[in-house]
Amino acid sequence: MMRNWIILGLALSALGGCKWLQSPLKENVEPPTELTEFAPSVEVRPLWSQKVGGNGEGAGLRLRPAFADGRIYASGADEGTVTAIDAASGATIWTAEIGAAVASGAGVGDGIVAVGTIDGEVIALDAADGSERWRASGSSEVIAAPAIGEGVVVVRASDGRIFGFEATDGTRRWVFDRGVPLLSLRGNGTPVIGGGAVFAGYDNGKVVALGLADGKLLWEQALAQPEGRTELDRMVDVDGEIALAGTELYAASHRGQVGQLASNSGRQQWVREMSAYAGIAVAGGMVFVADVDGVVHGLDAGSGSSTWKQEGLAHRWLSSPVAIGNYVAIGDLEGYVHWLDASDGKLAARVRVGKQAIRAAPLAVGNDLYVADTEGTIAAFRVGG
Repeated sequence: MMRNWIILGLALSALGGCKWLQSPLKENVEPPTELTEFAPSVEVRPLWSQKVGGNGEGAGLRLRPAFADGRIYASGADEGTVTAIDAASGATIWTAEIGAAVASGAGVGDGIVAVGTIDGEVIALDAADGSERWRASGSSEVIAAPAIGEGVVVVRASDGRIFGFEATDGTRRWVFDRGVPLLSLRGNGTPVIGGGAVFAGYDNGKVVALGLADGKLLWEQALAQPEGRTELDRMVDVDGEIALAGTELYAASHRGQVGQLASNSGRQQWVREMSAYAGIAVAGGMVFVADVDGVVHGLDAGSGSSTWKQEGLAHRWLSSPVAIGNYVAIGDLEGYVHWLDASDGKLAARVRVGKQAIRAAPLAVGNDLYVADTEGTIAAFRVGG
């Protein structure tokens, strides 16, 4: 199993709450699979590239950019900035210095851009000009991008609490409190809003649904059960992005399962054994997921049966995948973005953003792909000419 340099969070009870330590595991290290040459089957054209500030390489952050109204919004962890970029040209529209250590990617909606900080603050800026709208306090560091919808900013803190804030002024509307195991992977997927509910994965292997209006628990479902003699053996985090497609949810857990859940009840429609720390993409009746060994799988969305798997990127510490047209795009530890044919998993194209790792899932908007590496470079590409 691939365990090289998994960044762990160790929650230690203290009077003030929880502290998080980072500890790399070096056992059973597998070298990244060497990339081989192939004839590209699709053209991928670079559009622009811009540096927006360091993305917290040493902290294991996944700072995915966000898109709205023709703009890309990106956060810079090292500089404590949020930048709005013209999606077509790459020109900077505005940059806001927020005076805090940014820990999350940007969330955008309802006319605001929101980010989380190491100190547990949520900061909302005006999407038009970057001026500050409000600040609100959570309970611990916020490393998952806020989700915004229906007048609510939903924030997942690292200590397991989920907050709902008013999008207009930051007033706390509700909080859902759920603890985390002693040992867990460092990272949280952004909550997903849909159908008047909020969906989120937890470090205990469960997926929960909350009412968006009041934060009340609607249902919870286990994707994996903690087993083993040690805290390390019992890690079953649902750590990557959850996908909502229609009325179905798709999620994956570390050392557990990938599954489809009914969004209205949490009932399992299908599950299959697979360990994954990254998120899931769904498109065209297919589910795309990279397992912990870096094998990319294409599964039938209706049944969970395997359609294809791509082993040529094994042990390359892949990002979450994203569907773009007839392809699946995924980043790796050496700054490459790989395009796979969604129908059969064959490699279709490859480009390089830089020499730094791509941890955050690429962002697809039509035929354009926006990618952020850990050095803070945002690069835009167009697939198909």
